[in-house]
Amino acid sequence: MRTKTIIATSAVLLGLFAARCNAATNEITPRRDGFICDWLLLAPIQLASDSDGSEAINKDQIADEGQLKPKAGDKATVAGKEFAWKRIKANDYFFDLNSILSKDTEKTVAYAVTYVRSETERSNLLLKMGSNDQGKVYLNGKVVLKATEPRALDQDTDIARNVTLNKGVNVIVFKIFNEGNDWQGCLRFTDTAGKAVTDLVIQMQP
Repeated sequence: MRTKTIIATSAVLLGLFAARCNAATNEITPRRDGFICDWLLLAPIQLASDSDGSEAINKDQIADEGQLKPKAGDKATVAGKEFAWKRIKANDYFFDLNSILSKDTEKTVAYAVTYVRSETERSNLLLKMGSNDQGKVYLNGKVVLKATEPRALDQDTDIARNVTLNKGVNVIVFKIFNEGNDWQGCLRFTDTAGKAVTDLVIQMQP
């Protein structure tokens, strides 16, 4: 009886341990339609009231902005003000910055960063962006998408073709300028036929 009790207890403990391990290894993936919902955010960076969005989107508010590789809690000082990178999760296919920040802004910049892990090299992909207003996307340090005019948010407004995801971790930096009112962004990968790429892992650190 004692032996059976020990075996049963051990089985329970092993089961609990396995459950904890499985919980710890749960991985973040894109939505079924491919949109990336998990990001690290640095915002709102306030610019002058007469700032032009087409100029602001082309100017680095943070030095070497395309090389950003933050972790949650990392600090950055921009124009004399200290910010902290915060983890966010979109409730829809897009993230709504005014809602996340619980305030309305204008003439502001946001940086959103995420890390996309691919088990193999993936070539000939499409990277699709929507932004309100101007937006710019870096993939592994290179600009692959840019919109310089103010506009409302829509899915897949801008498309980068022949995009390659390296095997391993890829870094996406998504910059969005707000002229005023709504301030939003969305991003996803598809194949050339428009099928969403979902077999990716989203990480919150490099």
